[in-house]
Amino acid sequence: MGIGLTWFGSLAFCLIFLFGSITVLAQNSGPADGAIGAAAPASQISAAEQDHSTASNAIPPGTTITTQNWRHYQQYMPDGMGALFEGQYFWKMPDDVSMEVGPIIIHPLPPNYLAATEKYSGQVRIVELPDGGLNLTGYQGGIPFPAPDEPHKGWKILANLWFRYIPHLSVNTYSQGCYVNSFYNFSCDVGILVYRQLSYNTDPGIPATIPGSEGKFFTEYFEGTEPEQERYNADLKIDYTDLTQPEDGYHFIPAYRRYQPESALARCAPGFGSDTTPEDYRAGYDSNITQVKVAFVGEKKILNLQDFTMPAEGYPHDFDLPLGWPKPSWGKWQLRDVYVINVSKLPEFARGYCYGKRVMYIDKQFYGALWENLYDSHDRLWKFLAVFRPAHQAPGIGPVDEALSYDESIWDIQNKHATFFLDPTGDNPIYLNQQAPGNYQDVERYTTPSGLNMIMR
Repeated sequence: MGIGLTWFGSLAFCLIFLFGSITVLAQNSGPADGAIGAAAPASQISAAEQDHSTASNAIPPGTTITTQNWRHYQQYMPDGMGALFEGQYFWKMPDDVSMEVGPIIIHPLPPNYLAATEKYSGQVRIVELPDGGLNLTGYQGGIPFPAPDEPHKGWKILANLWFRYIPHLSVNTYSQGCYVNSFYNFSCDVGILVYRQLSYNTDPGIPATIPGSEGKFFTEYFEGTEPEQERYNADLKIDYTDLTQPEDGYHFIPAYRRYQPESALARCAPGFGSDTTPEDYRAGYDSNITQVKVAFVGEKKILNLQDFTMPAEGYPHDFDLPLGWPKPSWGKWQLRDVYVINVSKLPEFARGYCYGKRVMYIDKQFYGALWENLYDSHDRLWKFLAVFRPAHQAPGIGPVDEALSYDESIWDIQNKHATFFLDPTGDNPIYLNQQAPGNYQDVERYTTPSGLNMIMR
């Protein structure tokens, strides 16, 4: 996610009834613990609305959703979106909100990634750990579980998210993060983001493992550029092929001209001024998947904004304020098939952890998280997290949904804060794979702690 300094810093409940008249496909619906709100009284739902809800399982392209007719389409919303329309919290839909629904656009996954799925997925096995967690063995690339099923169906879906296709190199030249308080005052900063996959690569002409990077899976580098007082501050995150190994983090301090390691105990520390934690990075989820239990809730269709044009000027221009919702000029909404899972820490790792549970809506086609409802350690609803992705052309591959470029919006309903990441704003380039200028191809510079010491030289 567009993380930056200010950004670096992602039932085991029986949830079948998710806010109002939400319908989870392939499950029987009914009241359950953890539902955000109660169903609207029958007196508030017209017979026409009820007929529409039961007679249709899709939204015709050209339909426009507003605050006047949203209940017609409530079953196609993640429960947090429905809560924003309901207006029960500080953050709520603007009166003039308008969401035009367009056709569903499916970008095929890259052929090499699918070939790796076919070749290697049959050898992937789940390993049960002594603490109750899960790990996997035999993974070499592609989707580890192309047809997730029981046992451990929810965890398999989460593993697919972790290993979803992302170009092996993604450079965001103008990553903007903006932070809004309860008085709607905001501040923004900007930086450069460099993502690199170092193992299990499937892109043409790229080694499966980058030489010299054995044991590392994925790195995320951020360097601040604006405002001036944050210039040269930088962070590096390193995820490993051994899923049980904690993520490493390093921070470069310009005043000292050197980096220092970040504490592994700071996983719940918020970024400066933002509403995210390191657990929310990498497009909504960057937590250790061997330390969690995952309940499969069901399958559903939800509205999400994809294949849109990012606002050229960034926040707050072309945002529907005060919520900060995308305006119609961004593009059309799609009805996406998703898995719904509930993720929580195992008891051994839950003490002191920020989130009691994380309800995730994961796209069934490319396994990116589209929406999340985050609960605090007392199981109280805390934040809504939405990820809206434009598609980007990867050279030699074609359009890809997950290039780690998106608008990510986080609404903290307890503290009345909000955070908006645009990676990048519309007029600034994102480089994928060989599009990246030569300096960004330097593996040591952007994937190792010693590379941080090259800043300011």
